Amino acid sequence: MGAPTTPATTGTPSRPTRGVPPADRALTRPRRRLLAAAAALVALAAVGAGSLLDLRTPAPKPADAPAGEFSAGRAYEDVQVIAARTHVAGSPANDQVRAHIEQQLRGLGLETEVQDTVAPEAGQLSGAAGGATMARVRNVVARLPGTASTGRIFLVAHYDSVQTGPGGNDDAAGTSAILEVARALTTGPRPRNDIVFVLTDAEEACLCGASAFAASHPLAADGGVVLNLEARGSTGPVIMFETSTNNAKLVDVFGRAAPHPVGTSFAVEIYRALPNDTDFTAFLDQKFVGLNSAYIDGGAIYHTPLDTPAAMDRGSLQQHGDNALGVAREFGAVDLTDLRSGHDATYFPVPGGLVRYPGWLTLPLALLAVAAVVALGWLTRRQGRAGTGRLAAGFGLALVPIVAAPVAAQLLWLAITTIRPGYAELLDPYRPVWYRLAVLALAAAILFTWYALTRRRIGPAALAIGGLAWLALLGVLLAVAVPGGAYLTTLPALAGALGGLVALRTRQTGPWPVVAVTAAAAVGVLILLPTVVLLFPALGMGMGGVAALVAVLLGLTALPVVDLLHPQAGGQRGLLALRARRLGVLPAGAAAVAALVLAGVGLAVDRFDAAHPAPTHLMYAMDAGTGQARWLSHESDPQPWTDGYVDGMADVGDDFPGLGDGELRAGPAQTANLPAPKLDVLGDTTAGGERTLRLRLTPQRAARLATLHVDTSTATVLRAEVAGRSVPVEPREGKWGFGLVFHAPPAEGIEVTLTVRPTAAQVALRAMDASDGLEALPGFQARPPAVGVVGSHSSEMLAVARTYPI
Repeated sequence: MGAPTTPATTGTPSRPTRGVPPADRALTRPRRRLLAAAAALVALAAVGAGSLLDLRTPAPKPADAPAGEFSAGRAYEDVQVIAARTHVAGSPANDQVRAHIEQQLRGLGLETEVQDTVAPEAGQLSGAAGGATMARVRNVVARLPGTASTGRIFLVAHYDSVQTGPGGNDDAAGTSAILEVARALTTGPRPRNDIVFVLTDAEEACLCGASAFAASHPLAADGGVVLNLEARGSTGPVIMFETSTNNAKLVDVFGRAAPHPVGTSFAVEIYRALPNDTDFTAFLDQKFVGLNSAYIDGGAIYHTPLDTPAAMDRGSLQQHGDNALGVAREFGAVDLTDLRSGHDATYFPVPGGLVRYPGWLTLPLALLAVAAVVALGWLTRRQGRAGTGRLAAGFGLALVPIVAAPVAAQLLWLAITTIRPGYAELLDPYRPVWYRLAVLALAAAILFTWYALTRRRIGPAALAIGGLAWLALLGVLLAVAVPGGAYLTTLPALAGALGGLVALRTRQTGPWPVVAVTAAAAVGVLILLPTVVLLFPALGMGMGGVAALVAVLLGLTALPVVDLLHPQAGGQRGLLALRARRLGVLPAGAAAVAALVLAGVGLAVDRFDAAHPAPTHLMYAMDAGTGQARWLSHESDPQPWTDGYVDGMADVGDDFPGLGDGELRAGPAQTANLPAPKLDVLGDTTAGGERTLRLRLTPQRAARLATLHVDTSTATVLRAEVAGRSVPVEPREGKWGFGLVFHAPPAEGIEVTLTVRPTAAQVALRAMDASDGLEALPGFQARPPAVGVVGSHSSEMLAVARTYPI
């Protein structure tokens, strides 16, 4: 190749000869590349370390902490009582938990009551039976009156647990935190505004407790501000992950009042698009405003027997309580009459606080980032560092790592789950850190390989600008489709473009070009590194490709710094060129080796054992009319233990509509001596071609839920009432056109009134109830120590059904 050309320092710059690369086409040209690289990397590492350290949970305060402060030590004493054993809604164990909560609140001198009612599912979401879902709930409600109230603040958590675990984190953490916050608030001056403590029932079943309170309790009639406390794991920072709409004023209060504010507008956007719900959903349905917070790492124990008090990270509990207490005090002091700002805020955490700005700035900033990148491209071309062709090539080629990294991450996880299929049933591995690092190393390997292969031909400047162009373009797309997430790419692109412009304008002035691109990369690290860290527990390793994508975007913001690790671009010949290429692939090779080693360490370290058992799912379903029984499982690739009970696939929707539609793994089971729920006819009248049946559905054993379905071939349901409440009639296709699911049924049974249009002499109704625990069933073999129970609402379910012709 010919000798390189050098741009003139004055006048119109000369352009490089076609096919002949200039000596250096980077945005910076430091004389001492290694020293510059070391300084830049140390600076970025310091920024990254600071941003990650800021995500750490605070040290838990002991039980003898000052009375006005939140103490995880004191709250943990309540956790041990609440999560002493499994306590599903309607169970005697849940009654004991409720009694403890009442005692604690009344002991603080608070006005305390129990709301005992029947309530529908929040939002009338379709339940497993494809129809109406309801529950008998008993919420504990206490009020701290304000001195001159302008509204009410509601601190909310649920006190029931799933049937498969004691709920040490979900949600003994939230419940105990509220009890400790209530204690702290009652020890100091009374707040200006009313504060209401709401400990809801039947959240795990159907969000019915929250639905009952938000829709019908007198204290909820005028709405207010809701602070919901949840947990979906055992450790990690508490993230404020959901808000009501037009949240700018709410976020402002959170940002200044929470001692450890962690939250992103991106998380809010994602959660709004997901089909997930908490008690907060019920309040949003009733037009409340508020914030929803949870810690989410350690998801392997979620809803399992391992979710015990001992599994709790008390630092996470401390952060939960600190934030709830601080925000409650702030809302307790401000005017609550108008907290809707007319727009959402964009916000994200940085060391020392929460950056936030109005959402209406999102699109202008995105367009500004595009303009800045265009300006950088123009100046780069004008200075002769890259022609139009190379800039276009840099833009096109930058898409390669953006696509390849997430695809490779998903393929890596597919390979790992093929080796260890039990992971498919977990939200996350028990010890996921090694796998998370493997994904990041893999993303780095792809980025470095791509850069080493394209750098010499395309040039560092064109590749850097191409990466920033994609970030800016994604910023515009996000600003239109997901405004709360646009900052993720807009701000790094804007910073990168401005840093590049400064670098080009100061290229002859000592270290300032390197300082400029390093400062720009620091913005990307500050924004994107915490996002990567938070995405892993939020989405689980099954969606590790999303974290890999964000990691690559982070790498693209730092390309000018990455370039400092390489020899000067262009101009080398023969052995020098070969040496340059070899040095260029060293970072890629090291990252690839690291990815393989880290994945291998993960497989070696995270083995299933008695403390970290392989998750399995098993149910038992029996038709009391025919005497036939079956083992059932949701496992797509059954574990060896489950495989001993089930074999082929079967559709059980016709026999057990209360279990929902779809095929399950099934196998024959011995018939147990269990009674079916009783269905009594209390009244039967016919008028105008309509038949009205007044029925009582009564489980004959301790049941967690009961269901009732009507055969569409015998009648069409026109209207339905349960416990005197009208329920929606939403027919579905198939044999059973109307379904009702009732959680926590009382011992005296449930009164149901159906008005139908009969199409046969007898109306066929299918009644089912379900309890929990398979140990006493004939043919059941206890799980070995290394085999556990998956966190599912149907795990260990024992269902008995019967058809009643009436």
